[in-house]
Amino acid sequence: MDEKPLYLNYNLPLEERINDLISRLTLDEKIPQFLNNAIAIERLNMPKYDWWSEALHGVGFAGIATVFPQAIGLAATFDLELMSEVSKAISDEGRAKHHEAVRNNQRKIYQGLTFWSPNVNIFRDPRWGRGQETYGEDPYLTSRMGVTFIKGLQGDHPKYLKLVATPKHYVAYSGLEHERHFFDAKVSKKDLYETYLPAFEACIKEGKAEGIMGAYNRVNGEPCCASKLLLQDILREKWKFKGHVVSDCGAIKDIYHDHKVAKTGAEAAAMAINAGCDLICSLGISLKKNKKIKWGWISNAIQQGLLTEDAIDKALIRLFRARFLLGMFDPPEMVPYTTIPYEVNDSETHRQLAIQAARKTVVLLKNEGKVLPLREVIKKIAVIGPTADNKDVLLGNYFGVPSRYTTILQGIKEKVVGKSQVYFAEGCPLKEKSEEGFSEAIRIAKEADAIIMVLGISPRMEGEQGQAIESDLTGDRIDIGLPGSQNSLLKEIHEIGKPIVLILTGGSALSFEQAKEMIPAILFAWYPGEEGGIAVADVIFGDYNPAGRLPVTFYKSIDQIPDIRDYNMKGRTYRYFEGEPLYPFGFGLSYTSFHYDNLDLSSDEVRIGEDVSISVEVENTGNIFGEEVVQLYLSNASPKFTVPIRELKGFKRIQLDKNERKVVIFTLHPHDYSTVNMEGNRIVDPGEIIINVGGSQPGFRENNGNFVNGTFKLIGKSLMFE
Repeated sequence: MDEKPLYLNYNLPLEERINDLISRLTLDEKIPQFLNNAIAIERLNMPKYDWWSEALHGVGFAGIATVFPQAIGLAATFDLELMSEVSKAISDEGRAKHHEAVRNNQRKIYQGLTFWSPNVNIFRDPRWGRGQETYGEDPYLTSRMGVTFIKGLQGDHPKYLKLVATPKHYVAYSGLEHERHFFDAKVSKKDLYETYLPAFEACIKEGKAEGIMGAYNRVNGEPCCASKLLLQDILREKWKFKGHVVSDCGAIKDIYHDHKVAKTGAEAAAMAINAGCDLICSLGISLKKNKKIKWGWISNAIQQGLLTEDAIDKALIRLFRARFLLGMFDPPEMVPYTTIPYEVNDSETHRQLAIQAARKTVVLLKNEGKVLPLREVIKKIAVIGPTADNKDVLLGNYFGVPSRYTTILQGIKEKVVGKSQVYFAEGCPLKEKSEEGFSEAIRIAKEADAIIMVLGISPRMEGEQGQAIESDLTGDRIDIGLPGSQNSLLKEIHEIGKPIVLILTGGSALSFEQAKEMIPAILFAWYPGEEGGIAVADVIFGDYNPAGRLPVTFYKSIDQIPDIRDYNMKGRTYRYFEGEPLYPFGFGLSYTSFHYDNLDLSSDEVRIGEDVSISVEVENTGNIFGEEVVQLYLSNASPKFTVPIRELKGFKRIQLDKNERKVVIFTLHPHDYSTVNMEGNRIVDPGEIIINVGGSQPGFRENNGNFVNGTFKLIGKSLMFE
C-alpha cells in the first residue's frame, strides 16, 4: 500500500505540506498555476481551480444569490455589527455555492472560494464610476468597514479559512476608467501614507486578509502590480503580509502594452513576479483562448534568464497556502464549512437581512416641516421618475441574480395596498434631454394628493470601464448634477403645488441645489439591493426611522472639485475641502431628535504613547424610537505641517427609545491621534487636540444641541511610528 504523500497529511505543519506539494511539480506544471484559471494536475489528484470570484455585496456572477445594498450604501449605515452579519451571510452563500458546484463536477470561474472583495480604494472624486464599490472617502470609515467585511468572509476557525478575502485595488486607483491601463498617479509621500494606504494596511494587519489585488495604474512611475515599493517594501516587509498578491485582470499586459515600462510580455511577467505578484489574472485579455501563448510569457522569461525557478516557487508557496488554508487538500469532514447547506443561498433569513441592511442605508437629507413620514392615509399617490421602477438601481454593479426584486415603485404599492391608489409615470428618460413623458407625469401629479418623485442615476451611468453603457466616459461622469431633463421635470411638477417627497438613487454624490431649495423632504437611497423598494417604503411611511449618514461629501457643483487626474488631496473630501458643501460627510437626519452632553475625558493631559478614553451622553429628546450615529472627530489645534481640517476617529450606531439616555465611550490609541508629515512619516507631537462628538461633522447638523466639544493636551516626547 502506497504511503500517503506528506502534502495530504493534515496533521503536519502547513509549511511542510506546501513544500512537499511544490517539490512534486515539474516546471511545466508550475507555470500554469500562476494563472487565475489554474490547470488540474491529475497525477496528484489536484483538480483545476479558478481563483476569480466576486463578493462585493453578495456572491456575484454565480447565479441566484442574495443581493445586499451596494458597498457605498453599506458604508452609509456606519454599522459594523450589520456589516459583520452581511459578510457572514455572503460567506455562507459563497461556501455553499462552491461545494454544490463541486458536487456537480463544476469548477468554473466565479465558483471558487477566493473572492476579490472588498474594494477599499478611497472615493476621492464623485465622478469616478467605481466609487459605488467603495466605503466612501474617509480612510478611517473605510478601514473599519473593510476589516469587518474581511473577518466575516474569512471566518474565525483556528485552522481553516471560510473564504479568502482580497482587498483591492492596491493602490491609488480612483481615476478615469478609460485611462486606468496607462495612467500614472503622482502621489506625495504624505498623501500615500495618510490617505491611500491606511485602509489596505488595516485590512492586512487587522483583518488578516489572505489576498490582495494590485491596481492597473502606475504610482509615481511604477506599475502597481510590479512595484517593489508597494509589494515588497511596504506589503511584505513593513506589514509582514504572508498571503498572495493577484494582479487586476490584464494588468500584466498593461506593463508593456500601455505603461510601456517593459518591452515584451515576458519582461512584464518577470517584473511582476519578481516584485511579488503571485497570481496573474488574464495575462493578456486578447490572448485568452491561446493558453500556450499565455504560459509562454512566463516560460520565455525563464528561458531569457529574467525569472528563476526559485522565484516561481516562492510565489507558489503563497498561492498554495491559500488553498491549504481553505481545506482543499483535506478530507471534507475535517473542514467545518463544507457542511453549510446549499439552502442558505437566497434564503428567507438572508432576504430579511438584505431588507434590514437597505433600511439602514437610507439617508434623510431634508425634512422641512416634518413632511416625512407620510403617516396619514393618502387617497391618491403619484410616483414619478425614471428610477422608480428600475431594477438596475437596486443592484449596483458586481451583483448576483436575486430570485425576487422589489423596486421602489413596487415597495410603495405594497405598502399602501387597499389604502391608497398609486399612479406611475417615468416622466422622462434617465439621461436624455427629452420632455416626451412630461405631460403624463403632470397629469397624474394634478390628480394626486401627494407626489413621490424618484430621480437620480443608475449603474448604467456610473461603473467600471465598459460596464456603464450610458456613462459619459466609459464608466465615469463628466457632471455630477441630475442628468437629462430630471431638473426640468422636477420644476414642472413642483409648480403644480402638491406636497412632494424626493427619493434620489445613485452610487455617488449628486449635486441638486435646485431640488434642495424647492423640495421639503429628500431621501437618498443609494443602490439598495434586491428588496430596496420595501426598505425605502418603510422609511417613507414611518415604519422605519432613518439613520444613514453620508460616507462622501456632496458638493454643490464640479467647480468645487479639483482635476480628477490630480491625486493630491488638497481641496478633496471633507478632510481637506474648505468650501461649503451641499451636504457634508457624515450628515443625516432622523424623525426624532438627539441631545449630547457630559463629555468626559480620562485626562486633560495625555502623555504621548498612552490611550485616552472619551465618553459622552446621548439622549433621544424626540417622541419616537430612533438610531443615532455618534461620530468622533479630531483636529490638531496648532500643527507644524499641513494636516486634515478634521478626521473621523470613532463612530457608533446606537438605538434609543424616546427620552432614553446612553453613555457612549471611545478609546483613542496613539495611532488615532497621530498625523502624517510631509515625508510620509506618521508621528505624534506635543500639542492640543480638539475633540468634537455629535451626529455629524461639527457645525453642520441642523438640530441644536447635537454636538459637544473639548480638548486634551499631548505632553512628552514626539513619537514616530514604524
